[in-house]
Amino acid sequence: MTTGPRGFQRALSRGIPRRNRTLVALVAFTLVLTVAILVWPTVAPLTALVVPLLLGSILLSPRQLPWFVVFLMVMLMLAIGRQQEIQLRTVIAIGILYLLCFIVLVTSFRRTRLGVAGVLGESMLVDLRDRIQQQGGIPTLPPSWLVETALRSAGGTPFAGDFVVATRPRHSNRLEIALVDVSGKGEQAGTRALLLSGAFGGLLGALPAADFLSAANDYLLRQSWDEGFATAVHLSLDIGTGEFEVRTAGHPPSAQLTAGAGRWTVHDAEGPVLGLIEDADFSAVAGVVRPGDALLLYTDGLVETPRRDIEMGIDRMLGQSERLLRGTFEGGADRLVDALGSHNDDRALVLVHRRP
Repeated sequence: MTTGPRGFQRALSRGIPRRNRTLVALVAFTLVLTVAILVWPTVAPLTALVVPLLLGSILLSPRQLPWFVVFLMVMLMLAIGRQQEIQLRTVIAIGILYLLCFIVLVTSFRRTRLGVAGVLGESMLVDLRDRIQQQGGIPTLPPSWLVETALRSAGGTPFAGDFVVATRPRHSNRLEIALVDVSGKGEQAGTRALLLSGAFGGLLGALPAADFLSAANDYLLRQSWDEGFATAVHLSLDIGTGEFEVRTAGHPPSAQLTAGAGRWTVHDAEGPVLGLIEDADFSAVAGVVRPGDALLLYTDGLVETPRRDIEMGIDRMLGQSERLLRGTFEGGADRLVDALGSHNDDRALVLVHRRP
C-alpha cells in the first residue's frame, strides 16, 4: 500500500496524463493565489494572477490555453468580490488584467494554426533557421581555395529572404553554389526562404549545372504563391582547373577580380526571374579563376537603394572591394557586407578566392 507524501505524489503522477500535468500545476497555482487574495484581500494583490497567466501563455498548448484563461478570469471575478474597497486604481488594475486575458486568448486562437505551445513553436523556428545556415555551409575544399559567405537580414532579425546553398557532389571536382534572393525581406520573406532553401539544396548538385535554374523555376511556378518569385545566381566551379560557369535569374551580375591586371570584371549572364515564366532559358558565362583571382556573388541589397541605381551600386561595391580586400581575403565577405548596402534590406555575399 502506498503511503506518505511521496507515495501520493507518485500516484498523482500516474493518474494525470503527461500532456496535462502543466495545466494541472498552473490551475493549482492559480487556486493558491486566489485563496490568498480571498483570505488576505488587503495584503495579496489582484495583479498576482498575472504570473500564472504569463506562464500559461508560454507553456500551455493552444487547446488548453483558452480554457485556462477562462478559468483564471472566473478566479479573478471571485477575488474582485472579496475586495473591501474599490478605488480608481483597483478599477484600472482590473481593466488591465482583463485586457491581458483577452490578448492571451486571441493569441491562443492564432496559435491553433501552428498547433504547438509558444516555447515549442519558437524552438521549431530556431531549428529551421539553423538548418538554413547549415545548408549554406561551404563543403570542405583544398587549401588553395577560400570561400566565405556573409548574410545580414533587414533590421538584424535572424530570418532573411536571402540564403545560400552549396554542395560538392561526390566523386566530382566541382563546387556548386547558389545565392538566392526571395521576394520581400526580413521575416516576411523568411518563411518562403526556409522552404526554398531545402528544395534548392536538394536540386543543387543532383542535376547538371545547366538544368538547376530551370528546375528551380519550375518548382517556384508550382507553388502558386502570391509573391512567388525570386532571383538567383548559380556558380558551378571546377576546383581542379578553376574553370567556372555562372548563370543568373534576374539577379545582379557576378564580378571577377583578375589578379594579374588588378581589375574587376562584371559577368552579365541573362535569365528571367524565377517563378514568373515557364520554360525559361538561362544563359551561362564561362571563365577561369586563376591563382590570385576572386569571384563575388551578391544580392541587390548590397548595391541597390531607392536613391541609387544598381549600376552605380556595383561600381561602389567594386571600389570598396579594392580597398577592403587588399592584403588579405580572409574575413573579406563580412567586411564587404558590413560596409555596403542598407541595414533596412537583406544583404548577402559569397566570396570565392583562389590563393596564389
